[in-house]
Amino acid sequence: MEKVTRLLDEAAVRRSLMRIAHEIIEKNKGLEGVCLCGIRRRGASIADTLAEALARIEGTRPPVGYLDITLYRDDLSPAAQAPRLNASELPFDVGGKTLVLCDDVIFTGRTVRAAIEAIFDLGRPSAIQLAVLIDRGHRELPIRPDFVGKNVPTSLSEIVSVRMPAEDGETAVDICRPEA
Repeated sequence: MEKVTRLLDEAAVRRSLMRIAHEIIEKNKGLEGVCLCGIRRRGASIADTLAEALARIEGTRPPVGYLDITLYRDDLSPAAQAPRLNASELPFDVGGKTLVLCDDVIFTGRTVRAAIEAIFDLGRPSAIQLAVLIDRGHRELPIRPDFVGKNVPTSLSEIVSVRMPAEDGETAVDICRPEA
């Protein structure tokens, strides 16, 4: 049995992503040369939501692409002989761009490392920035997000569950804790 606690409801997720959108504009002095890249699955929804927020603020929507990092992961188990692949879709050349990599949760940093490796196989951006909805700590690699919706200190036994409309039919963030 686990105890589930709501961390962010739909309105809180929307506010967090709107704040991140403002921070992206501020850090980059606008959106010139900025592209968003969502890590498949929920990072893609985060990228789409950020792009909509950026368009509302600046009047222009930055290009958005989606990255499948399955084959770049270093933490797949040997049992994953036939991983489920989703095509990467980057409708822009990454070369010379400021790429904002988007994901739902950062944990060990291994997903981000895999994404950066995949990006460099496609070209050389001028910069890669990282935007995450939740930073739960426990990094195994020296990777730090530039933009964070919420920092949530967790134990290793807890699970952070992000739900987005495209995948889950609702928007929310919960933390699941095993009952003692």
